Amino acid sequence: KMAGSSTPWIGSAYLFLQSTSKTIVLPSLYESSQEKPSVFRALKLALADSTGSMNGVDMLKVHCSHPHLIVQLKFCRQENCRRFLQSYREGVLQKSLQNHLQLSLAMTTVPLEMELKAGSEHLDNMLKDEDRCLECIYREKPDRLRDEEIMELEERLKSLTVHQSISNNVPVKDCAPLKSPSLPSPSQGSSLPLQGTFIFQGQQFDNRTITLDDHQKFAKLVSKKWKQVGRSLQRSCRALRDPVIDNLALEYDREGLYEQAYQMLLRFIQSEGKKATIARLIAALEENGLISLAEDLLGLHSHEDCS
Repeated sequence: KMAGSSTPWIGSAYLFLQSTSKTIVLPSLYESSQEKPSVFRALKLALADSTGSMNGVDMLKVHCSHPHLIVQLKFCRQENCRRFLQSYREGVLQKSLQNHLQLSLAMTTVPLEMELKAGSEHLDNMLKDEDRCLECIYREKPDRLRDEEIMELEERLKSLTVHQSISNNVPVKDCAPLKSPSLPSPSQGSSLPLQGTFIFQGQQFDNRTITLDDHQKFAKLVSKKWKQVGRSLQRSCRALRDPVIDNLALEYDREGLYEQAYQMLLRFIQSEGKKATIARLIAALEENGLISLAEDLLGLHSHEDCS
């Protein structure tokens, strides 16, 4: 049975991930040295979301077994494991990972299928019986230490996070651009740290920071759905965490929808700086079915009435 309070609670499980999109093959992305850190970062952040802590669950190794990416997980506390199971059962982990992969890889959507196994037990068949799942995970002790590659990726992610928080907190004019050794530097002649492109509706677009024109157009056309877009953005933006969005709705209630939407996106831009990219906004619009507005921002059709 379960461990008493004297013994530390340790268990292990395997998370099987597969993209249902024919064009996205997760193991191939993870095997690519260029994309691996992005996929790892998305996994790390989604797992942190699921337990409420960066250290709630450890990744011991990531196996590439086409078409699956298999993540070996280690839990050190029963309550963390319970939180993870709830998040997995309710689809929160799946949504969070899809979102983080989408942002990390600058793609519009990354549809996923997930399976959870502990030893020979398929936990998906017994998710409603949480205690039984916990018991299966507790029975399976990790058979290895953390993989060296995982440790390297963790270190790289840490140095990157520190680098970003430093560069976010220092006024740009006061400091020379910081170069992180772990980051490939952007192509010459570009002021954007987030180089690259993203795919929307099968077309490729250059990623860029959100402009004033984008900002005004968004506020004018998003209407009542500004809150939903804000909630999509809040998953990767601390400045929009609850209760910020509800507070903005109250604070600018008299000014109306345009001002509420404008202020919400302003918070996002101010907090994210150069990382407030059009790709992130388009992904949030797409998630909420605002395809026409996304097309407007990308100049795919121009309205006479919004010059």
